[in-house]
Amino acid sequence: MTDIDLSDLAADRDGSQPLRGYLAKPAGTGPWPAVVMIHEIFGLDDVMRGHADRLAGLGYLTLAVDLFSAGSTARCLVSTMTAMIRGHGRAFADICAARDYLAGSRDCAGKIGVIGFCMGGGFALLSAGDGYAAAAVNYGQLPRQLDETLAGACPIVASYGGRDPSLRGAAGRLDAALEEAGVIHDVKEYPAASHAFLNDTETGPRLLRPLLRVAGIGPEPESAKDAWDRIERFFATHLN
Repeated sequence: MTDIDLSDLAADRDGSQPLRGYLAKPAGTGPWPAVVMIHEIFGLDDVMRGHADRLAGLGYLTLAVDLFSAGSTARCLVSTMTAMIRGHGRAFADICAARDYLAGSRDCAGKIGVIGFCMGGGFALLSAGDGYAAAAVNYGQLPRQLDETLAGACPIVASYGGRDPSLRGAAGRLDAALEEAGVIHDVKEYPAASHAFLNDTETGPRLLRPLLRVAGIGPEPESAKDAWDRIERFFATHLN
Protein backbone atom coordinates (compact mmCIF):
# COMPACT_ATOMS: atom_id res chain seq x y z
CA MET A 1 0.00 0.00 0.00
CA THR A 2 1.56 3.27 -1.09
CA ASP A 3 0.86 6.90 -1.94
CA ILE A 4 1.53 7.75 -5.58
CA ASP A 5 1.85 10.88 -7.70
CA LEU A 6 -0.60 11.14 -10.60
CA SER A 7 0.25 14.73 -11.52
CA ASP A 8 1.77 13.98 -14.94
CA LEU A 9 -1.24 11.95 -16.03
CA ALA A 10 -3.58 14.61 -14.69
CA ALA A 11 -1.70 17.32 -16.59
CA ASP A 12 -2.39 15.49 -19.85
CA ARG A 13 -6.12 15.89 -19.15
CA ASP A 14 -6.03 19.36 -17.56
CA GLY A 15 -6.61 17.81 -14.16
CA SER A 16 -5.46 18.72 -10.66
CA GLN A 17 -1.92 19.88 -10.01
CA PRO A 18 -0.77 18.13 -7.99
CA LEU A 19 -2.86 14.94 -8.03
CA ARG A 20 -2.24 12.17 -5.54
CA GLY A 21 -3.63 8.70 -5.02
CA TYR A 22 -3.44 5.73 -2.71
CA LEU A 23 -2.57 2.41 -4.39
CA ALA A 24 -3.55 -0.82 -2.65
CA LYS A 25 -2.17 -4.06 -4.12
CA PRO A 26 -3.44 -7.57 -3.45
CA ALA A 27 -1.08 -10.08 -1.89
CA GLY A 28 1.00 -12.25 -4.21
CA THR A 29 1.95 -11.67 -7.81
CA GLY A 30 -0.25 -9.93 -10.37
CA PRO A 31 -1.64 -9.02 -12.73
CA TRP A 32 -5.06 -8.43 -11.18
CA PRO A 33 -8.32 -6.81 -12.24
CA ALA A 34 -8.33 -3.18 -11.14
CA VAL A 35 -10.67 -0.67 -9.49
CA VAL A 36 -10.67 3.13 -9.40
CA MET A 37 -12.03 4.23 -6.02
CA ILE A 38 -13.61 7.65 -5.40
CA HIS A 39 -13.82 8.92 -1.83
CA GLU A 40 -16.70 10.45 0.08
CA ILE A 41 -17.22 14.14 0.80
CA PHE A 42 -14.75 14.24 3.70
CA GLY A 43 -11.84 13.23 1.49
CA LEU A 44 -9.34 10.40 1.24
CA ASP A 45 -9.04 9.70 4.97
CA ASP A 46 -8.14 6.54 6.87
CA VAL A 47 -11.66 5.15 6.50
CA MET A 48 -11.49 5.48 2.72
CA ARG A 49 -7.99 4.00 2.64
CA GLY A 50 -9.43 1.10 4.60
CA HIS A 51 -12.01 0.56 1.86
CA ALA A 52 -9.19 0.49 -0.73
CA ASP A 53 -7.31 -2.05 1.39
CA ARG A 54 -10.46 -4.15 1.64
CA LEU A 55 -10.85 -4.22 -2.15
CA ALA A 56 -7.20 -5.21 -2.49
CA GLY A 57 -7.88 -8.03 -0.07
CA LEU A 58 -10.57 -9.22 -2.46
CA GLY A 59 -8.00 -9.40 -5.26
CA TYR A 60 -8.35 -6.01 -6.97
CA LEU A 61 -5.55 -3.58 -7.73
CA THR A 62 -7.21 -0.52 -6.23
CA LEU A 63 -6.32 3.12 -6.80
CA ALA A 64 -8.11 5.63 -4.59
CA VAL A 65 -7.78 9.02 -6.27
CA ASP A 66 -7.60 12.11 -4.04
CA LEU A 67 -9.92 14.69 -5.59
CA PHE A 68 -8.86 17.21 -2.94
CA SER A 69 -5.15 17.12 -3.83
CA ALA A 70 -4.84 20.62 -5.27
CA GLY A 71 -5.66 22.80 -2.25
CA SER A 72 -7.78 23.17 0.86
CA THR A 73 -10.60 20.67 1.36
CA ALA A 74 -13.21 23.44 1.32
CA ARG A 75 -11.99 24.99 -1.94
CA CYS A 76 -11.56 21.63 -3.65
CA LEU A 77 -14.97 20.48 -2.45
CA VAL A 78 -16.68 23.42 -4.14
CA SER A 79 -14.86 22.73 -7.41
CA THR A 80 -15.57 19.01 -7.18
CA MET A 81 -19.28 19.39 -6.47
CA THR A 82 -19.59 21.95 -9.27
CA ALA A 83 -18.08 19.41 -11.66
CA MET A 84 -20.57 16.79 -10.49
CA ILE A 85 -23.52 19.09 -11.12
CA ARG A 86 -22.25 20.13 -14.56
CA GLY A 87 -21.14 16.63 -15.57
CA HIS A 88 -17.67 17.80 -16.57
CA GLY A 89 -14.62 19.46 -15.02
CA ARG A 90 -11.41 18.81 -13.19
CA ALA A 91 -12.74 16.01 -10.99
CA PHE A 92 -13.59 13.93 -14.05
CA ALA A 93 -10.11 14.55 -15.46
CA ASP A 94 -8.63 13.33 -12.17
CA ILE A 95 -10.73 10.17 -12.19
CA CYS A 96 -9.67 9.47 -15.77
CA ALA A 97 -6.02 10.01 -14.78
CA ALA A 98 -6.40 7.31 -12.14
CA ARG A 99 -7.88 4.96 -14.72
CA ASP A 100 -5.02 5.79 -17.11
CA TYR A 101 -2.52 4.83 -14.41
CA LEU A 102 -4.18 1.45 -13.88
CA ALA A 103 -4.59 0.77 -17.59
CA GLY A 104 -0.88 1.38 -18.11
CA SER A 105 0.26 -0.72 -15.17
CA ARG A 106 1.77 -4.17 -15.71
CA ASP A 107 -0.09 -5.19 -12.55
CA CYS A 108 -3.47 -4.60 -14.22
CA ALA A 109 -5.01 -7.63 -15.90
CA GLY A 110 -7.13 -5.52 -18.22
CA LYS A 111 -10.62 -5.04 -16.80
CA ILE A 112 -11.15 -1.95 -14.64
CA GLY A 113 -14.12 -1.14 -12.42
CA VAL A 114 -15.09 1.98 -10.49
CA ILE A 115 -16.49 2.32 -6.99
CA GLY A 116 -17.55 5.38 -5.02
CA PHE A 117 -18.99 6.34 -1.66
CA CYS A 118 -21.27 9.32 -0.92
CA MET A 119 -19.99 12.07 -3.25
CA GLY A 120 -17.81 9.40 -4.89
CA GLY A 121 -20.89 7.26 -5.45
CA GLY A 122 -22.35 10.05 -7.55
CA PHE A 123 -19.16 10.22 -9.60
CA ALA A 124 -19.10 6.44 -10.00
CA LEU A 125 -22.61 6.58 -11.43
CA LEU A 126 -21.69 9.44 -13.76
CA SER A 127 -18.62 7.48 -14.91
CA ALA A 128 -20.43 4.20 -15.56
CA GLY A 129 -20.56 4.86 -19.30
CA ASP A 130 -16.86 5.71 -19.60
CA GLY A 131 -15.48 2.30 -20.48
CA TYR A 132 -15.50 0.57 -17.12
CA ALA A 133 -16.41 -3.09 -16.79
CA ALA A 134 -18.52 -2.57 -13.64
CA ALA A 135 -19.50 0.20 -11.24
CA ALA A 136 -20.38 0.12 -7.54
CA VAL A 137 -22.48 3.10 -6.44
CA ASN A 138 -22.84 3.54 -2.68
CA TYR A 139 -25.39 6.15 -1.55
CA GLY A 140 -24.52 8.29 -4.56
CA GLN A 141 -26.58 11.26 -5.69
CA LEU A 142 -28.61 10.64 -8.84
CA PRO A 143 -27.83 12.97 -11.76
CA ARG A 144 -30.51 15.24 -13.13
CA GLN A 145 -30.29 13.58 -16.55
CA LEU A 146 -30.47 10.03 -15.20
CA ASP A 147 -31.66 8.31 -18.38
CA GLU A 148 -28.99 10.07 -20.45
CA THR A 149 -26.31 9.09 -17.92
CA LEU A 150 -27.29 5.43 -18.04
CA ALA A 151 -27.20 5.16 -21.83
CA GLY A 152 -24.36 2.73 -22.55
CA ALA A 153 -23.56 2.25 -18.85
CA CYS A 154 -21.64 -0.76 -17.60
CA PRO A 155 -23.22 -3.19 -15.10
CA ILE A 156 -24.03 -1.38 -11.83
CA VAL A 157 -24.37 -2.56 -8.23
CA ALA A 158 -25.84 0.09 -5.93
CA SER A 159 -26.62 0.36 -2.22
CA TYR A 160 -28.71 2.95 -0.37
CA GLY A 161 -29.98 3.46 3.16
CA GLY A 162 -33.71 3.60 3.78
CA ARG A 163 -33.13 6.10 6.60
CA ASP A 164 -31.06 8.45 4.47
CA PRO A 165 -33.15 11.65 4.23
CA SER A 166 -30.95 13.13 1.51
CA LEU A 167 -31.57 10.22 -0.87
CA ARG A 168 -35.13 9.21 -0.14
CA GLY A 169 -36.49 7.14 -3.03
CA ALA A 170 -33.16 7.16 -4.92
CA ALA A 171 -32.79 3.37 -4.91
CA GLY A 172 -36.21 2.85 -6.48
CA ARG A 173 -35.67 5.52 -9.13
CA LEU A 174 -32.25 4.14 -10.04
CA ASP A 175 -33.52 0.57 -10.20
CA ALA A 176 -36.38 1.56 -12.51
CA ALA A 177 -34.09 3.63 -14.76
CA LEU A 178 -31.55 0.82 -15.04
CA GLU A 179 -34.32 -1.64 -15.89
CA GLU A 180 -35.62 0.72 -18.57
CA ALA A 181 -32.09 1.20 -19.98
CA GLY A 182 -31.45 -2.55 -20.11
CA VAL A 183 -28.36 -2.25 -17.89
CA ILE A 184 -27.35 -5.27 -15.78
CA HIS A 185 -27.86 -4.16 -12.20
CA ASP A 186 -28.27 -5.03 -8.54
CA VAL A 187 -29.84 -2.21 -6.52
CA LYS A 188 -30.82 -2.57 -2.88
CA GLU A 189 -32.10 -0.26 -0.17
CA TYR A 190 -31.38 -1.17 3.47
CA PRO A 191 -34.21 -0.15 5.82
CA ALA A 192 -32.01 0.03 8.93
CA ALA A 193 -29.24 2.09 7.31
CA SER A 194 -28.66 5.76 6.62
CA HIS A 195 -25.90 7.60 4.79
CA ALA A 196 -22.28 6.33 5.05
CA PHE A 197 -23.42 2.99 6.45
CA LEU A 198 -20.59 1.02 4.78
CA ASN A 199 -17.95 2.80 6.86
CA ASP A 200 -16.39 0.79 9.68
CA THR A 201 -16.12 3.82 11.97
CA GLU A 202 -17.36 7.38 12.18
CA THR A 203 -15.73 9.80 9.80
CA GLY A 204 -15.63 13.51 9.13
CA PRO A 205 -14.43 16.44 11.28
CA ARG A 206 -14.66 15.59 14.98
CA LEU A 207 -16.77 18.68 15.71
CA LEU A 208 -19.38 17.43 13.23
CA ARG A 209 -19.53 13.85 14.43
CA PRO A 210 -22.10 14.40 17.21
CA LEU A 211 -24.42 16.03 14.67
CA LEU A 212 -23.88 13.21 12.20
CA ARG A 213 -24.60 10.71 14.97
CA VAL A 214 -27.86 12.44 15.87
CA ALA A 215 -28.82 12.38 12.19
CA GLY A 216 -28.16 8.63 12.12
CA ILE A 217 -25.34 9.00 9.59
CA GLY A 218 -22.61 6.41 9.97
CA PRO A 219 -21.88 2.69 10.31
CA GLU A 220 -24.60 0.04 10.23
CA PRO A 221 -22.66 -3.25 10.37
CA GLU A 222 -25.38 -5.71 9.37
CA SER A 223 -26.41 -3.75 6.28
CA ALA A 224 -22.76 -3.06 5.45
CA LYS A 225 -21.86 -6.75 5.50
CA ASP A 226 -24.61 -7.58 3.02
CA ALA A 227 -23.70 -4.63 0.78
CA TRP A 228 -20.01 -5.60 0.72
CA ASP A 229 -20.97 -9.22 -0.05
CA ARG A 230 -23.03 -8.01 -3.01
CA ILE A 231 -20.18 -5.83 -4.27
CA GLU A 232 -17.79 -8.76 -3.98
CA ARG A 233 -20.08 -11.09 -5.96
CA PHE A 234 -20.82 -8.42 -8.59
CA PHE A 235 -17.18 -7.56 -9.18
CA ALA A 236 -16.26 -11.25 -9.25
CA THR A 237 -18.79 -11.70 -12.05
CA HIS A 238 -17.94 -8.66 -14.15
CA LEU A 239 -14.24 -7.93 -13.49
CA ASN A 240 -12.69 -11.40 -13.29
